[in-house]
Amino acid sequence: MPDTVWPGRADGVRQGGAVRRAGDPDGWWDAVYRDVPLTTQWDDGAYSGDAPGRVPSSSSSMPGMVFSMLAVLEVTGGERVLEIGTGTGWNAALLAHRLDSANVTTVEVDAATAAAARHRLARAGYAPVTVVGDGERGHPPGAPFDRVLATCSVRRVPYAWVEQCRPGGLVVAPWGPEYGGEGVVKLTVRQDGTASGTFVRSSAFMRLRGQRSVRPGSRGYLSAPWPADGATSTTSLSPEELGGWVAMFALGVQLPGVFPLVERYPDGSYTLWLHDTAVTSWATADWEPGRTEFAVVQSGPRRLWDEAERAWRWWNANGRPGFERFGLTVGPERCTVWLDAPDRPVPQAG
Repeated sequence: MPDTVWPGRADGVRQGGAVRRAGDPDGWWDAVYRDVPLTTQWDDGAYSGDAPGRVPSSSSSMPGMVFSMLAVLEVTGGERVLEIGTGTGWNAALLAHRLDSANVTTVEVDAATAAAARHRLARAGYAPVTVVGDGERGHPPGAPFDRVLATCSVRRVPYAWVEQCRPGGLVVAPWGPEYGGEGVVKLTVRQDGTASGTFVRSSAFMRLRGQRSVRPGSRGYLSAPWPADGATSTTSLSPEELGGWVAMFALGVQLPGVFPLVERYPDGSYTLWLHDTAVTSWATADWEPGRTEFAVVQSGPRRLWDEAERAWRWWNANGRPGFERFGLTVGPERCTVWLDAPDRPVPQAG
């Protein structure tokens, strides 16, 4: 671990302040050995203060999550593994210990992070192939691999990972839609060049750097003072129903290019904003304690609240399925999310 870490929580959000090995060695050791994620870099290395920065950009994942993903990867000895996202190097060290360093290739986009990890790995007696580059491209010179493991989340699985994994091999990656919610998917590569499999658990990872989104603020969507050109209505569907991690995932796979923001008020009420990434449409729903009807305003070619309500009702009608009932198929041109079987694609709005 680096000498400065920002401990998080087991739910993967709300990092705390910096814990520095030099100033608080006992606190640092305690943080390193707790089952929580540790942010190790903010804002691509541009920030080094004590409070959390703006965007977490590198971390050491929660040990329980690391071990569960390694179990899903099903390595027993001798497999050749491509890891996307070196980070601190700890996960690469675990793989090298099990499989031998020569069988592990790890790719890191940040040169300084990669160099520090390479140094730590060498001190621990490991020498996996360490590559500085865009993990989205994988590592063609080392292909084919038996396994591909991503330690960052994606909203589209790069086809290069499938191409560089042999038929019968596995691709394990955290996947989540633009809207939110995320799960670890286990894909088996097929002879026809596609990969398909089910989600095995929930997750909350930092996004692959090349797939980060730039999200405008809510007010940037308004063409005039509130409520601008928005059409008003009411709904009996509480915005609270749209906020759980699984619900966000189920909505997100149906609402391409849509993301939420929440504006909270001192009395405990809040406004749920829905935006499209094309910056053409928006919607709001106001939650207040004790109410059974909620005010809605929406504008643009996409009626985003109507879409979200239909998506929620589809999820509810199917028994509110968890991650384990969803699956993903990846081909050269597209990724398809399905429910229970590949021939049951999840419907999409927009």
